[in-house]
Amino acid sequence: MADRPGAHRLILRVALALFLSLTAAAQAETLRLATYNVALSRDYAGHLVRDVERRDQPILQIAAVLRQVAPDIVLLTEMDRDPQLRALAGLQQILAEQGLIYPHSYAGPVNAGVMTGLDLDGDGWVNDPEDAQGWGKWPGHRGMALLSRYPIGPVRTFRLSLWDDVPGSMIPTGEPAQVRAIQRLSSKSHWDIGIALPQGGTLHVLAAHPTPPVFDGAQDRNGRRNADEIAWFNRYLDGEAMRDDAGVTAPLAPGPVAVLADLNADPFDGEARRGPLRTLLGHPRLQDPAPTSRGAVIAGVGGANDAHLGPADQDTADWRDNPGPGNLRVDYVLPDARLRVSGAGVFWPPPDAPLHEEAMASDHRLVWVDVDLP
Repeated sequence: MADRPGAHRLILRVALALFLSLTAAAQAETLRLATYNVALSRDYAGHLVRDVERRDQPILQIAAVLRQVAPDIVLLTEMDRDPQLRALAGLQQILAEQGLIYPHSYAGPVNAGVMTGLDLDGDGWVNDPEDAQGWGKWPGHRGMALLSRYPIGPVRTFRLSLWDDVPGSMIPTGEPAQVRAIQRLSSKSHWDIGIALPQGGTLHVLAAHPTPPVFDGAQDRNGRRNADEIAWFNRYLDGEAMRDDAGVTAPLAPGPVAVLADLNADPFDGEARRGPLRTLLGHPRLQDPAPTSRGAVIAGVGGANDAHLGPADQDTADWRDNPGPGNLRVDYVLPDARLRVSGAGVFWPPPDAPLHEEAMASDHRLVWVDVDLP
Protein backbone atom coordinates (compact mmCIF):
# COMPACT_ATOMS: atom_id res chain seq x y z
CA MET A 1 0.00 0.00 0.00
CA ALA A 2 1.39 3.44 -0.93
CA ASP A 3 2.16 5.96 1.83
CA ARG A 4 -0.32 8.80 2.04
CA PRO A 5 1.04 12.42 1.84
CA GLY A 6 -0.89 13.33 4.98
CA ALA A 7 0.97 10.71 6.99
CA HIS A 8 4.31 12.22 5.92
CA ARG A 9 3.18 15.68 7.00
CA LEU A 10 2.04 14.31 10.38
CA ILE A 11 5.41 12.63 10.96
CA LEU A 12 7.22 15.87 10.07
CA ARG A 13 5.05 17.89 12.46
CA VAL A 14 5.66 15.44 15.32
CA ALA A 15 9.40 15.45 14.66
CA LEU A 16 9.48 19.24 14.56
CA ALA A 17 7.54 19.53 17.82
CA LEU A 18 9.90 17.06 19.49
CA PHE A 19 12.93 18.97 18.22
CA LEU A 20 11.57 22.29 19.49
CA SER A 21 10.73 20.87 22.90
CA LEU A 22 14.21 19.36 23.27
CA THR A 23 15.80 22.64 22.17
CA ALA A 24 13.75 24.60 24.71
CA ALA A 25 14.73 22.17 27.46
CA ALA A 26 18.39 22.50 26.52
CA GLN A 27 18.12 26.31 26.72
CA ALA A 28 16.41 26.33 30.13
CA GLU A 29 18.44 27.52 33.10
CA THR A 30 18.10 25.41 36.23
CA LEU A 31 18.17 27.39 39.45
CA ARG A 32 18.73 25.62 42.77
CA LEU A 33 17.08 27.38 45.71
CA ALA A 34 17.77 26.38 49.30
CA THR A 35 17.24 27.28 52.92
CA TYR A 36 19.47 26.08 55.72
CA ASN A 37 19.33 26.71 59.46
CA VAL A 38 23.06 26.42 60.10
CA ALA A 39 22.94 26.65 63.93
CA LEU A 40 25.90 29.06 63.87
CA SER A 41 24.88 31.09 66.91
CA ARG A 42 27.06 31.70 69.91
CA ASP A 43 26.45 33.05 73.43
CA TYR A 44 28.69 36.08 73.01
CA ALA A 45 29.12 38.67 70.29
CA GLY A 46 32.17 38.03 68.15
CA HIS A 47 32.57 34.37 69.02
CA LEU A 48 31.31 33.20 65.63
CA VAL A 49 33.89 35.42 63.94
CA ARG A 50 36.56 33.70 66.03
CA ASP A 51 35.21 30.23 65.21
CA VAL A 52 35.04 30.93 61.47
CA GLU A 53 38.55 32.37 61.39
CA ARG A 54 39.85 29.36 63.35
CA ARG A 55 37.89 27.09 61.00
CA ASP A 56 36.35 25.08 63.81
CA GLN A 57 34.86 21.73 62.93
CA PRO A 58 31.18 22.80 62.90
CA ILE A 59 32.02 25.57 60.41
CA LEU A 60 33.75 23.12 58.08
CA GLN A 61 30.88 20.64 58.43
CA ILE A 62 28.32 23.28 57.44
CA ALA A 63 30.54 24.26 54.51
CA ALA A 64 30.78 20.61 53.42
CA VAL A 65 26.98 20.31 53.30
CA LEU A 66 26.68 23.52 51.27
CA ARG A 67 29.42 22.34 48.91
CA GLN A 68 27.68 19.01 48.38
CA VAL A 69 24.28 20.52 47.55
CA ALA A 70 25.73 23.63 45.83
CA PRO A 71 22.63 25.85 45.74
CA ASP A 72 22.63 28.92 43.51
CA ILE A 73 20.73 30.92 46.13
CA VAL A 74 20.58 29.94 49.80
CA LEU A 75 19.10 31.55 52.89
CA LEU A 76 21.14 30.87 56.03
CA THR A 77 19.19 31.22 59.25
CA GLU A 78 20.44 31.20 62.84
CA MET A 79 23.77 32.69 61.84
CA ASP A 80 25.10 35.41 64.11
CA ARG A 81 25.48 38.80 62.45
CA ASP A 82 28.50 40.91 63.38
CA PRO A 83 28.63 44.60 62.34
CA GLN A 84 31.40 44.11 59.77
CA LEU A 85 29.93 40.82 58.48
CA ARG A 86 33.29 39.13 59.09
CA ALA A 87 31.75 35.74 59.93
CA LEU A 88 29.76 35.71 56.70
CA ALA A 89 32.77 36.80 54.64
CA GLY A 90 34.85 34.09 56.28
CA LEU A 91 32.30 31.44 55.42
CA GLN A 92 32.20 32.70 51.83
CA GLN A 93 35.99 32.40 51.68
CA ILE A 94 35.91 28.81 52.95
CA LEU A 95 33.27 27.92 50.36
CA ALA A 96 35.22 29.65 47.57
CA GLU A 97 38.30 27.60 48.41
CA GLN A 98 36.14 24.51 47.88
CA GLY A 99 34.92 25.77 44.51
CA LEU A 100 31.54 27.10 45.64
CA ILE A 101 31.67 30.80 44.88
CA TYR A 102 29.02 33.27 46.02
CA PRO A 103 29.99 36.72 44.77
CA HIS A 104 26.83 38.30 46.18
CA SER A 105 25.38 38.32 49.69
CA TYR A 106 22.93 40.15 51.88
CA ALA A 107 22.77 40.18 55.68
CA GLY A 108 20.67 43.06 56.97
CA PRO A 109 20.09 43.94 60.63
CA VAL A 110 17.66 41.80 62.63
CA ASN A 111 15.49 42.44 65.67
CA ALA A 112 17.04 39.59 67.66
CA GLY A 113 18.90 40.96 70.66
CA VAL A 114 17.71 44.56 70.18
CA MET A 115 16.61 45.49 73.70
CA THR A 116 13.25 47.21 74.18
CA GLY A 117 14.01 48.66 77.60
CA LEU A 118 10.82 47.03 78.86
CA ASP A 119 10.25 43.95 81.00
CA LEU A 120 8.40 41.97 78.35
CA ASP A 121 8.36 38.68 80.26
CA GLY A 122 7.47 40.19 83.63
CA ASP A 123 10.41 38.73 85.55
CA GLY A 124 11.55 42.05 87.03
CA TRP A 125 14.49 42.51 84.64
CA VAL A 126 14.69 44.56 81.44
CA ASN A 127 17.84 43.27 79.72
CA ASP A 128 17.16 39.56 79.36
CA PRO A 129 17.00 37.92 75.91
CA GLU A 130 13.23 37.70 76.43
CA ASP A 131 13.07 41.53 76.67
CA ALA A 132 14.52 42.10 73.20
CA GLN A 133 12.48 42.82 70.06
CA GLY A 134 13.32 39.25 69.10
CA TRP A 135 14.82 36.69 71.45
CA GLY A 136 18.54 37.26 71.55
CA LYS A 137 21.44 37.99 73.86
CA TRP A 138 22.94 40.78 71.75
CA PRO A 139 22.07 42.63 68.52
CA GLY A 140 22.52 40.28 65.59
CA HIS A 141 22.30 37.10 67.66
CA ARG A 142 20.79 34.32 65.49
CA GLY A 143 20.59 36.52 62.40
CA MET A 144 20.00 35.68 58.73
CA ALA A 145 22.03 35.93 55.54
CA LEU A 146 21.48 35.24 51.86
CA LEU A 147 24.20 33.96 49.51
CA SER A 148 23.72 34.17 45.75
CA ARG A 149 25.57 33.42 42.53
CA TYR A 150 23.60 36.23 40.90
CA PRO A 151 23.45 39.98 41.60
CA ILE A 152 21.23 41.13 44.46
CA GLY A 153 18.92 44.14 44.46
CA PRO A 154 16.72 45.93 45.05
CA VAL A 155 16.00 44.88 48.65
CA ARG A 156 12.98 45.79 50.78
CA THR A 157 13.05 45.07 54.50
CA PHE A 158 10.18 45.15 57.00
CA ARG A 159 12.06 44.81 60.28
CA LEU A 160 10.54 47.89 61.92
CA SER A 161 6.85 47.12 61.29
CA LEU A 162 4.86 47.02 64.53
CA TRP A 163 2.96 43.90 65.51
CA ASP A 164 -0.05 45.90 66.69
CA ASP A 165 -0.36 47.50 63.23
CA VAL A 166 -0.90 44.15 61.50
CA PRO A 167 -4.48 43.84 60.16
CA GLY A 168 -6.25 41.30 62.37
CA SER A 169 -3.21 41.11 64.66
CA MET A 170 -3.18 38.26 67.16
CA ILE A 171 -1.13 40.23 69.70
CA PRO A 172 -2.49 39.27 73.14
CA THR A 173 -5.26 41.60 74.26
CA GLY A 174 -3.62 41.97 77.65
CA GLU A 175 -0.44 43.53 76.29
CA PRO A 176 0.20 46.92 77.96
CA ALA A 177 -0.02 50.05 75.83
CA GLN A 178 3.72 50.73 76.15
CA VAL A 179 4.45 47.27 74.73
CA ARG A 180 1.99 47.66 71.85
CA ALA A 181 3.63 50.97 70.98
CA ILE A 182 7.08 49.45 70.39
CA GLN A 183 6.75 45.68 69.83
CA ARG A 184 7.74 44.79 66.27
CA LEU A 185 6.18 41.97 64.28
CA SER A 186 9.39 40.34 63.04
CA SER A 187 11.45 38.45 65.58
CA LYS A 188 14.35 38.74 63.09
CA SER A 189 13.14 40.50 59.93
CA HIS A 190 11.09 40.03 56.78
CA TRP A 191 12.97 40.55 53.52
CA ASP A 192 12.04 40.96 49.85
CA ILE A 193 15.37 40.42 48.08
CA GLY A 194 15.55 40.96 44.34
CA ILE A 195 17.81 38.54 42.43
CA ALA A 196 18.82 39.39 38.85
CA LEU A 197 18.16 36.23 36.86
CA PRO A 198 20.74 35.12 34.26
CA GLN A 199 18.29 35.32 31.36
CA GLY A 200 16.67 38.56 32.46
CA GLY A 201 14.03 39.54 34.97
CA THR A 202 14.05 39.55 38.77
CA LEU A 203 13.26 36.79 41.24
CA HIS A 204 11.83 38.07 44.51
CA VAL A 205 13.13 35.98 47.40
CA LEU A 206 10.84 36.42 50.41
CA ALA A 207 12.66 35.45 53.59
CA ALA A 208 12.04 35.34 57.34
CA HIS A 209 12.70 33.28 60.46
CA PRO A 210 9.67 33.58 62.78
CA THR A 211 9.89 32.96 66.50
CA PRO A 212 9.25 29.40 67.74
CA PRO A 213 5.63 28.97 68.92
CA VAL A 214 6.79 27.69 72.32
CA PHE A 215 8.63 28.94 75.44
CA ASP A 216 5.68 31.06 76.59
CA GLY A 217 2.66 30.88 78.89
CA ALA A 218 -1.07 30.35 78.67
CA GLN A 219 -1.57 33.46 76.52
CA ASP A 220 0.47 31.74 73.76
CA ARG A 221 2.32 34.95 72.95
CA ASN A 222 5.00 33.24 70.85
CA GLY A 223 2.45 31.05 69.10
CA ARG A 224 0.42 34.12 68.16
CA ARG A 225 3.47 35.99 66.95
CA ASN A 226 4.69 33.03 64.92
CA ALA A 227 1.31 32.85 63.19
CA ASP A 228 1.29 36.57 62.38
CA GLU A 229 4.89 36.42 61.11
CA ILE A 230 3.87 33.64 58.71
CA ALA A 231 0.66 35.45 57.75
CA TRP A 232 2.86 38.36 56.58
CA PHE A 233 3.81 36.28 53.54
CA ASN A 234 0.15 35.67 52.67
CA ARG A 235 -0.69 39.37 52.88
CA TYR A 236 2.31 40.37 50.75
CA LEU A 237 1.60 37.68 48.14
CA ASP A 238 -2.06 38.76 48.04
CA GLY A 239 -0.93 42.18 46.84
CA GLU A 240 -1.31 44.21 50.03
CA ALA A 241 0.65 47.47 49.91
CA MET A 242 3.09 47.40 52.83
CA ARG A 243 5.27 50.10 54.33
CA ASP A 244 8.92 49.04 54.35
CA ASP A 245 11.78 50.26 56.52
CA ALA A 246 12.63 52.98 53.99
CA GLY A 247 9.14 54.45 54.42
CA VAL A 248 7.88 53.28 51.03
CA THR A 249 4.37 51.83 50.92
CA ALA A 250 3.97 49.51 47.93
CA PRO A 251 2.85 45.99 47.05
CA LEU A 252 5.07 43.15 45.93
CA ALA A 253 6.56 44.03 42.53
CA PRO A 254 5.69 41.92 39.46
CA GLY A 255 7.80 38.89 38.67
CA PRO A 256 8.44 35.38 39.97
CA VAL A 257 8.75 34.82 43.71
CA ALA A 258 10.17 32.20 46.06
CA VAL A 259 9.71 31.87 49.81
CA LEU A 260 12.85 30.72 51.64
CA ALA A 261 12.37 30.43 55.38
CA ASP A 262 12.65 28.56 58.63
CA LEU A 263 9.04 29.12 59.69
CA ASN A 264 9.27 27.19 62.96
CA ALA A 265 5.90 25.64 62.15
CA ASP A 266 4.77 22.22 60.89
CA PRO A 267 1.49 21.80 58.96
CA PHE A 268 0.50 18.72 61.00
CA ASP A 269 2.44 18.43 64.27
CA GLY A 270 3.96 20.55 67.02
CA GLU A 271 2.44 23.53 68.80
CA ALA A 272 2.12 26.06 65.95
CA ARG A 273 -1.17 27.63 64.92
CA ARG A 274 -1.50 25.97 61.53
CA GLY A 275 -3.95 28.24 59.71
CA PRO A 276 -1.49 30.80 58.27
CA LEU A 277 1.02 28.08 57.33
CA ARG A 278 -1.53 25.97 55.51
CA THR A 279 -2.76 29.06 53.69
CA LEU A 280 0.82 29.78 52.61
CA LEU A 281 1.46 26.21 51.44
CA GLY A 282 -1.70 26.39 49.33
CA HIS A 283 -1.28 29.96 48.12
CA PRO A 284 -2.11 30.26 44.40
CA ARG A 285 1.10 32.18 43.71
CA LEU A 286 3.26 29.38 45.11
CA GLN A 287 3.78 25.65 44.86
CA ASP A 288 4.92 23.23 47.54
CA PRO A 289 7.24 20.54 46.14
CA ALA A 290 7.15 18.83 49.58
CA PRO A 291 10.83 17.72 49.53
CA THR A 292 11.68 14.44 51.25
CA SER A 293 14.63 12.38 52.45
CA ARG A 294 15.32 8.78 53.47
CA GLY A 295 17.29 9.96 56.46
CA ALA A 296 14.23 11.66 57.93
CA VAL A 297 12.26 8.41 57.74
CA ILE A 298 14.96 6.53 59.62
CA ALA A 299 15.27 9.25 62.27
CA GLY A 300 11.53 9.78 62.67
CA VAL A 301 10.87 6.76 64.91
CA GLY A 302 10.28 6.64 68.64
CA GLY A 303 9.02 9.01 71.30
CA ALA A 304 6.85 11.88 70.13
CA ASN A 305 7.45 10.91 66.51
CA ASP A 306 5.21 7.85 66.83
CA ALA A 307 2.17 10.07 67.47
CA HIS A 308 2.84 12.47 64.60
CA LEU A 309 0.27 12.88 61.84
CA GLY A 310 2.52 14.36 59.19
CA PRO A 311 4.71 12.38 56.77
CA ALA A 312 8.07 11.66 58.40
CA ASP A 313 9.95 11.84 55.11
CA GLN A 314 9.20 15.58 54.89
CA ASP A 315 10.74 16.44 58.28
CA THR A 316 13.56 18.98 58.26
CA ALA A 317 14.45 19.38 61.95
CA ASP A 318 15.89 16.67 64.20
CA TRP A 319 14.59 17.58 67.64
CA ARG A 320 14.22 15.88 71.00
CA ASP A 321 12.01 12.77 70.86
CA ASN A 322 11.28 12.53 74.59
CA PRO A 323 9.18 14.26 75.73
CA GLY A 324 8.99 16.02 72.37
CA PRO A 325 8.38 17.75 70.07
CA GLY A 326 10.08 15.13 67.92
CA ASN A 327 11.15 15.75 64.34
CA LEU A 328 9.16 18.34 62.39
CA ARG A 329 8.92 20.01 59.01
CA VAL A 330 9.79 23.67 59.64
CA ASP A 331 12.13 24.72 56.78
CA TYR A 332 10.60 25.64 53.44
CA VAL A 333 11.43 26.44 49.83
CA LEU A 334 8.22 27.45 48.05
CA PRO A 335 8.84 28.57 44.45
CA ASP A 336 6.51 30.49 42.18
CA ALA A 337 3.64 28.40 40.82
CA ARG A 338 4.59 29.43 37.27
CA LEU A 339 8.05 27.85 37.46
CA ARG A 340 8.67 24.21 36.59
CA VAL A 341 10.13 22.21 39.47
CA SER A 342 12.67 19.69 38.19
CA GLY A 343 13.93 18.36 41.53
CA ALA A 344 13.66 18.77 45.29
CA GLY A 345 14.99 17.20 48.45
CA VAL A 346 16.03 17.46 52.07
CA PHE A 347 19.73 16.80 52.60
CA TRP A 348 19.42 14.25 55.40
CA PRO A 349 21.86 11.40 54.71
CA PRO A 350 21.07 8.15 56.53
CA PRO A 351 23.68 6.85 59.01
CA ASP A 352 25.42 4.70 56.38
CA ALA A 353 25.74 7.50 53.79
CA PRO A 354 28.53 10.01 53.15
CA LEU A 355 28.30 13.35 54.98
CA HIS A 356 25.95 11.97 57.63
CA GLU A 357 28.12 13.39 60.42
CA GLU A 358 28.48 16.71 58.63
CA ALA A 359 24.71 17.04 58.34
CA MET A 360 24.44 16.53 62.11
CA ALA A 361 26.33 19.81 62.72
CA SER A 362 22.93 21.52 62.79
CA ASP A 363 19.65 20.27 64.22
CA HIS A 364 18.07 21.32 60.90
CA ARG A 365 18.67 19.91 57.45
CA LEU A 366 19.22 21.85 54.25
CA VAL A 367 16.15 21.97 51.97
CA TRP A 368 16.61 22.49 48.24
CA VAL A 369 14.40 22.86 45.16
CA ASP A 370 15.43 23.04 41.50
CA VAL A 371 13.36 25.23 39.17
CA ASP A 372 13.73 25.67 35.42
CA LEU A 373 13.92 29.24 34.18
CA PRO A 374 12.86 29.43 30.51
